[in-house]
Amino acid sequence: MKRVMFVCKKNSARSQMAEGFAKTLGSGLVEVTSSGLEASLVNPGAIEAMLAVGIDINHQTSKALADFKPEDFDIVISLCGCGVNLPPEWVTREVFEDWQLDDPAEQPKIFPRVRDEVKERVIHLIESLKQ
Repeated sequence: MKRVMFVCKKNSARSQMAEGFAKTLGSGLVEVTSSGLEASLVNPGAIEAMLAVGIDINHQTSKALADFKPEDFDIVISLCGCGVNLPPEWVTREVFEDWQLDDPAEQPKIFPRVRDEVKERVIHLIESLKQ
């Protein structure tokens, strides 16, 4: 089972949605969590967008990357372009990707589009692990 860390600036929207999708779609294949360069609160827009597709992330919390050890993860995915700000030990894991998705917290009307982009990428990630 692969251990996946989704990371974003504040762990409030994109990384929270990715965590929710990966836990649902990758059950039995991945252990997953998310974190941010700094912790904040889970954005209500992210909760609402995920509920609209039947996934409840209301119980998830925002966590700081500094609270985790890179060696505990096989795969690290940045969702916001923050990969350039991550310490080297995070970007040199077995798999590192930087998805650079738009921030829906800044434009709430794009939550559905960003949610769907996150879902597509998580599906692709899960499929690649099955091979």
